[in-house]
Amino acid sequence: MAVFLQVDELTKSVGDRMLFENVTFGVNEGDKIGIVAKNGTGKTTLLNILAGTDAPDSGSVIYRGDLKVCYLSQLPVFKKGATIIEACLEDGGTVADTVAKYEAALASGDTDAINEAVHQMDALNAWDYEDRVKQMLTQLDLGDVNNTVDHLSGGQRKRVAIARALMQNPELIILDEPTNHLDVEVIEWLENYLKRQRVTLLMVTHDRYFLDRVCNRIIELDDKSAFFYDGNYDYYLRRRAERIEAMNVELARVKNTLRKEQEWMSRQPQARAGKAKFRIDQFYDLKERSKNRHREDNVKLETQAGYIGSKIFEAEGITKRFGDKIILDDFTYTFGRYEKLGIVGANGVGKSTFIKLLQGLIPPDSGEWNVGETVRFGYYSQEGISFDENKKVIDAVTEIAEDIEQNGVHIAPMQFLQKFLFSVPDQQKYIYTLSGGERCRLQLATVLMRQPNFLILDEPTNDLDIVTLGILEEYLSEFKGCVIVISHDRYFLDNVVDHLFVMEGNGVIKDFPGTYSEYSVWRNEQQRQTQIEMKPAETEKKTAQRHTERREKLSFKERKEFEALEVEIEQLNNEKAELDRLFNSGETIDDVAAKSLRYTEISELLDEKEMRWLELSEKA
Repeated sequence: MAVFLQVDELTKSVGDRMLFENVTFGVNEGDKIGIVAKNGTGKTTLLNILAGTDAPDSGSVIYRGDLKVCYLSQLPVFKKGATIIEACLEDGGTVADTVAKYEAALASGDTDAINEAVHQMDALNAWDYEDRVKQMLTQLDLGDVNNTVDHLSGGQRKRVAIARALMQNPELIILDEPTNHLDVEVIEWLENYLKRQRVTLLMVTHDRYFLDRVCNRIIELDDKSAFFYDGNYDYYLRRRAERIEAMNVELARVKNTLRKEQEWMSRQPQARAGKAKFRIDQFYDLKERSKNRHREDNVKLETQAGYIGSKIFEAEGITKRFGDKIILDDFTYTFGRYEKLGIVGANGVGKSTFIKLLQGLIPPDSGEWNVGETVRFGYYSQEGISFDENKKVIDAVTEIAEDIEQNGVHIAPMQFLQKFLFSVPDQQKYIYTLSGGERCRLQLATVLMRQPNFLILDEPTNDLDIVTLGILEEYLSEFKGCVIVISHDRYFLDNVVDHLFVMEGNGVIKDFPGTYSEYSVWRNEQQRQTQIEMKPAETEKKTAQRHTERREKLSFKERKEFEALEVEIEQLNNEKAELDRLFNSGETIDDVAAKSLRYTEISELLDEKEMRWLELSEKA
């Protein structure tokens, strides 16, 4: 098996903090590796070093000489003013450059440029590549390829970046949080695509189903070191638990031995003057090893919900539109006590608008919300809280409350922040220096410190590490209040919510009584049944309609082909008519076998060319 990448003795620190030290591993052809770690341990830094956008303090990164590598960062960058198709074809090689020139020529309408581009497309046989690019963009719901990337949302930009990366046909793809800002259906498409493709992957993601279903190796960064597991995420969890248990057993043994050696070392110097020097050295070695205990520094979510009455909220005839776009259409619902609801749907259907309507942040066009008097909302927004960037962490929290009640006990903001992994030195950091994960933890702290009894969480899983996600899931499952969660994290939804609102667009909301995985199975079965029951004519109609939507008009090459087909079909019909006349004339026919064979060939060619002519005529 070919070695694609070798990492030797890699060390990296930031200021006086060591991220990882002497990390060594290899990436072989066919590996699909997930990197997991807590926030702040250097996952993204490691990927940046491997991609060449950052440098290690020491160590080496060696790629196979001719290896084609693609790096998909968390925040993709495109040329200003580039269209979707242009951005997707960036850095794709000679064929991609040729397709880009052809698309530009078509947009310009310059006949000479079009003819030259068509000649180059023919020379490189690039027509299939263009079709595959547009097909992938359609699958990623990016149909308008001439829209500029400058006006796209974060999720749309991520989808363009994914298409760009995959169309480069790299041998090794490095992915940094590829599922962030994507809706669930696109995540499932990407998951299935990467499972099928024989591509080597090295990625960081907090999506645990994605890790479990795609990866065959896990690398864990912990305590400045790397640990390796040959299996998926579920296998990693089991083996990690075994590793920690073994470490704790070894630690207990070391401490027991250390106590005995401590007694020996505590005797008067003359009592041990004749003892071997190696025993003294061994004592200090044991003392050092006893410090290397496994630390599970986790967020400690112990805040209780405030009392919530039996009346939560009732929605009566809520309607909301933005121009022609319908968010809610006569929506009526009564929310129950301790209910835990998940909201899913494609980007742009109005999930965030829904919860802002509920809280009165956006007024409805008609209808009303009746919210219970005891309800106290705690809102975690994906936009984040607008902190003063020049304030310190402790000052920002103290500004909200100088005294925090937790389980009937009053504690200071400094103590409260320590439960969210902000050490005393960390609390003195300025907010503008915080990482994405640290900002999420700070926002979570400010939401929970008010003791809400109705939590509304809009994409809470972005930028949180897997360990913190697990703690948050456990907290929400035991939370004595109401919860609404908008999330693309299927694992998170399965562990937290009781039922789902599936927002399908145009104001349509379906209430599904179950987890996301149960909904996914039900949806797939519904789609399968629909396909079975669909008549062939309807199937052809829908296929033709999708094809027409994807390409609204004939390309230059297709227009040329369409014109040539008309001539060829006429010639073949004339030749067939002549053979019909000859066979029906009663004349003696020379080479009758050859002419019969030719008659059969003409019939088959006519069927083929007429079918192709019909396909193109629907687009003409």
